[in-house]
Amino acid sequence: MIAILGAGHSGRAMAGDLALRGAPVALWNRTAANVAVLRARGGVEVEGEVEGFGRLRLVTDDLEQALNGARLVVVCVPAFAHRELAERCAPFLCDHQIVVLNPGRTFGALEFSRGLKAAECTSGVLVAEAATNLMTARSTGPAQSYIARIKHAVPVAALRAERTPEVVAALGEWYPQFTAAANTLETSFANVGAVIHPAITLLNAARIENDQGRFEFYMDGISPRVAGVLEAVDRERKAVAALLGVEVQSLVEWLASAYRATGSSLFEAVRANEGYRGITAPSTLAHRYILEDVPMSLVPIASAGKAFGLNTRAIEALILLAGLIMDTNFWTRGRTLETLGLAGLSPGEIRRIAETGSWDG
Repeated sequence: MIAILGAGHSGRAMAGDLALRGAPVALWNRTAANVAVLRARGGVEVEGEVEGFGRLRLVTDDLEQALNGARLVVVCVPAFAHRELAERCAPFLCDHQIVVLNPGRTFGALEFSRGLKAAECTSGVLVAEAATNLMTARSTGPAQSYIARIKHAVPVAALRAERTPEVVAALGEWYPQFTAAANTLETSFANVGAVIHPAITLLNAARIENDQGRFEFYMDGISPRVAGVLEAVDRERKAVAALLGVEVQSLVEWLASAYRATGSSLFEAVRANEGYRGITAPSTLAHRYILEDVPMSLVPIASAGKAFGLNTRAIEALILLAGLIMDTNFWTRGRTLETLGLAGLSPGEIRRIAETGSWDG
């Protein structure tokens, strides 16, 4: 059994696709009303890159029921819910299970692990994180999902790095696109959503508010100068990663490997990505591109940079702008080295924790 936790865009799409591939799938969502139609129909109608009806073994709002008998648990909830979900899962997880955050955003596996520890979870569950969502997908109805593209390559790493091959093997039975990363620092900083989502959203704020998202997010929301901001954020993301001892792809390189989209510039590479076509903008600024990606992606990157004297002014400018627009202090809501128990540690010590999952020497 594979348990998918979260029935939003990505969770619903993966559940339906896995079912079509022949996997026994349990889909959990915390609000029963949101999956009532899915439960009544017994599965997901999938269209786009994949077509068909994926019949699910179970649709439930009972977490214990969803986790029972699941060898593989794929977490598809927004990153700001990782800590709470870890604490809720803790009593029901078993030694043999693998939990994969799809994706972890930045430091997701570390935060999920701390949530399990806070809830006094004693099982030997293996926690891992993917660098990005495997699928570009949107829910098109109460029991429907449109999969625009399944990415060609997505790095994944276990919090205990020597066990990453187990994670790749478990996922690879269904998705060979998952490839082994060196450690969870690599997957955390391969988080390209941090680069592309907040900047495009914030720099199109008036258009989103006035038009309620009636434009294509990637095709219409980017221009050469907006792409220039993305490039500045991308350079800072890579610089903080290098400071912590990991090398990650640039956004341009990632577009080529994940989507086979290329161009002479970032602007051209984004526009060349067929997987982005037809993806509409958010209808509101109160969207995960800000509410998730700013505190759970940009804040931890900037926090690590600031701790070691690195200039992350482009990222910090987006955090400030997001805070002004949403009237929120994202620094107090986000993941920082302090909230992750990493404050005062050296880059080498942080890297050791990211490779071993242990805060104890």
